[in-house]
Amino acid sequence: MSWLERTQLLVQEEGLKKLQNANILVVGLGGVGSYAAEFIARAGVNKMTIVDGDVFDETNKNRQLPALNSTIGKAKVAVLKDRLKDINPEIELTVLQEFLSPERAYEIVSKEFDYVLDCIDSITPKVNLIVAARRKKVKIISSMGAGGKLDATKIKVRDIAKTKNCTMARVLRKRLKERKVDKGVKAVFSDEVQIPASVKITDGTNFKKSYYGTISYMPAAFGLQAAAHVVNFILKSK
Repeated sequence: MSWLERTQLLVQEEGLKKLQNANILVVGLGGVGSYAAEFIARAGVNKMTIVDGDVFDETNKNRQLPALNSTIGKAKVAVLKDRLKDINPEIELTVLQEFLSPERAYEIVSKEFDYVLDCIDSITPKVNLIVAARRKKVKIISSMGAGGKLDATKIKVRDIAKTKNCTMARVLRKRLKERKVDKGVKAVFSDEVQIPASVKITDGTNFKKSYYGTISYMPAAFGLQAAAHVVNFILKSK
């Protein structure tokens, strides 16, 4: 009995083959990306590249799938690699432990990928990745801010031009417009108004000047929507 028996029953043999032949790039393995990567692997996708330069710390435990006492201090890509291999030993994984510079974003994104998932939580690397994907005509879905929000029913997938009530999306739209990218990028966002008292200003390390408090399930729900969009795109492809 195959571990993908239930999946095949739902999507049939043709759908399962499409998923097994897909090649996906997931950049950022935090609250959104860790769940998205796992959902895609569990769907049967057999080839994936995962990218993150960070390690788990204590504050990740409230929202990141592999963040445990036993994984604190370990590289996110290494922990995810072991976890995904434990789900599907046959999966072809390319593991890149790095924060994306503009040059590397352009190098890594290629026509080999059926879809790119941008799960980065800092603006500058997000811009670099999205612009690289648009220039190379590779499909991309980008996660907006899951912080400062509590209502999971408000999460939507729309073109980035149609996002609202999201600080990250507003800044990102402005930065992308400067690079001549103002539409054609799918975005996962919540139109719930962010809770203003939940924001904290930082020293700007790793391109992050501020962040919102985050509840356990919101990043997971963003990751779910991103993964679902990608899986359904693959199933509908010729």
